[in-house]
Amino acid sequence: MPYRWLMDEYRKTNLTNWDERVDGHMAPDGYDIDRLVDDPDWITPVVRHDASKLGDVDGLSILHSQCHIGSDTLSWAKLGAVVTGLDFSPKAIAAARSIADRMQVDATFVETELYDAPNHIGGTFDLVYTGVGAICWLPDLKTWARVMASFVKPGGRFWIRDSHPAMMALDDSRDDDQLVVRYPYFHQAKPINFSATESYAGTAKLKNPDSYSWAHSMADVINSLMEAGLTLVRVDEYQHLDWQFLSFMEKRDDESWVLPEAVRDNVPMQFSVLASKP
Repeated sequence: MPYRWLMDEYRKTNLTNWDERVDGHMAPDGYDIDRLVDDPDWITPVVRHDASKLGDVDGLSILHSQCHIGSDTLSWAKLGAVVTGLDFSPKAIAAARSIADRMQVDATFVETELYDAPNHIGGTFDLVYTGVGAICWLPDLKTWARVMASFVKPGGRFWIRDSHPAMMALDDSRDDDQLVVRYPYFHQAKPINFSATESYAGTAKLKNPDSYSWAHSMADVINSLMEAGLTLVRVDEYQHLDWQFLSFMEKRDDESWVLPEAVRDNVPMQFSVLASKP
């Protein structure tokens, strides 16, 4: 298993960047943590959407990979699931544990690199869940799929909903309403360097703005999961996003973002894959 890259400059830069995002995401204008804690009926929009696809999870065990500060993980707990979250950021895991304590929810959060997770998390789960904005941070999708599949119990399910690779190839720096390809659609060994002084949530400024990400095509995602021994159940593509990717996107009443109607059918914004283990 290729752990060689784990301590290289890309991983170190990303870890520094994600550690720094935590304070901004925990702030009042970040992930709406106070509402998650104080309102017993409120769950994140991400989980609200995915729960409508996955059905009743009461009593199920869920492993949430790349869980960040755990807001989605703990939303699944509100729906009755027994949750475990993993993330490579010690600051994010500490924040997730603090939110769980405030909510008085019995949740498990594990600090680990995703590729090394089998050495830190035991057992298998009814549902292995990969949320939005996750796989672009991973250089090796085949190993990701093998790790994810290893945690799915026989008869269990795997779910991912993430940014569509066609959308990720668009130039997000334009101020006009043109859909222009700027970045690769297909995977390349060398990552793409981004520099942004603000995160996608909240207004806190980042002193470590650089990050590195990798493109993965739809074929990469689907074939990796099948090669890992999972059986495809359903693949969907969506016109909405959970955040504003382009300056001319429009916010809907459900807090999601869409392209203007004139170009809404031109590019998918997200995809999801539901798979099962025989």
